[in-house]
Amino acid sequence: MQTIGSNIIVRMIEVAAGKIRAAEKELSTLDSATGDGDHGMTICRVMDAAEAAAKGDTSGKIAELLNKVGWDVMSVDGGSTSPLLGSFFIGLSEGVGDAAQLDSAAVATMFEAGVAGLRQQTKAQPGDKTMIDALVPAVEALRAAAVSGADVSVAFRQAADAASRGVQATKNMTAKFGRARNLGDRTLGHADPGATSISYIFAGFAEAVQ
Repeated sequence: MQTIGSNIIVRMIEVAAGKIRAAEKELSTLDSATGDGDHGMTICRVMDAAEAAAKGDTSGKIAELLNKVGWDVMSVDGGSTSPLLGSFFIGLSEGVGDAAQLDSAAVATMFEAGVAGLRQQTKAQPGDKTMIDALVPAVEALRAAAVSGADVSVAFRQAADAASRGVQATKNMTAKFGRARNLGDRTLGHADPGATSISYIFAGFAEAVQ
């Protein structure tokens, strides 16, 4: 696939939401080891809202679609997850401009803007055992794929692989944010639930564009 439009982005969000719902129990179990055990339920509410907003959009414009998704996610009662992912989707919308179709370079630019939006809500950096540890490698992989001339489907597959590797890396990190930071070395050996969610979301994106 050389480019994606608004209809494919709706499908990406739909498939990603399905993967999150299927992983709800796993995500809450992970969160029980390092937090309060409700991440699975919370991220499901967030992605349900994202899916509903995407499917309900009638503009046919990528920027408007993603902006609506972002604001609807923001309105979810989801602790820190809703403002983080809401800001991410709003950031995506700001990285699109008026484009109706996105090639791999434009996709990378869009997702870099999404990371910039999310960073307005957190000071977390790679290595702090948060969703950033999956998101940043995924977006870096999108840019690397674009530079290499890969098409959109290859770019998302490589991004999903990078996010998965990022999740594995969090097992060797101690948490520096949220309730988990109070546990110190007891968080070692456990994958971060937020990073794991990001990995599932990118896996959904990759599946949707194949």
